[in-house]
Amino acid sequence: MAALTERGRAVLLLEEAVGYGLGSVEAVTPARLRGPTPCAGWDLERLLWHLHESMAALREASDRGGVALLPAGPGGPPPADPVAAVRDGAGELLESWRCWAARPGPSCAPVAVGGMPIPGETVALVGALEVAVHGWDVAQACGRARPIPAPLALAILRRAPQVADAGTRPALFAAPVPVPPHACAGDRLVAFLGRPPDRVPPDPAA
Repeated sequence: MAALTERGRAVLLLEEAVGYGLGSVEAVTPARLRGPTPCAGWDLERLLWHLHESMAALREASDRGGVALLPAGPGGPPPADPVAAVRDGAGELLESWRCWAARPGPSCAPVAVGGMPIPGETVALVGALEVAVHGWDVAQACGRARPIPAPLALAILRRAPQVADAGTRPALFAAPVPVPPHACAGDRLVAFLGRPPDRVPPDPAA
């Protein structure tokens, strides 16, 4: 079996994140769409719309070799069926990045984000982080304790400081939350991104 390239590993990580995220989306019901999420000021419907927009921007980055900016928040009205939009967007995202990985060229082929060339592997990492952590947010909003799987969380954690640094954290993430030394990798990842791991919003249908 041929060894995975850097591009292949990046896409594999993205695939794992999408699989986890879609597993969380399965718990969404119409009654929960107006309920709270770990993202301050966003109900579940807006969170799903933001996730859909982020996946669309990441797909554009791989399709065109660049994107203006990855969205920091949801814009415009949400789709009629945000769950279906996320599912469709996830499939299109993976297909786009698989094609990117198969293209000829250097393993670290850059992708322009906001006009700045960034290694494609780093952009794929941003996608994996975005989908995995928002998948966790969705599970929390649905009242489910669903930690991000350890291998996925550890792979993202190793490079998360490159994404959530002093320049980007104020706009994209809250301050890190302390966790016990024995906390699992999934809890450490969401805590690093400013989310209390044990926070589960109340069931709006209760």
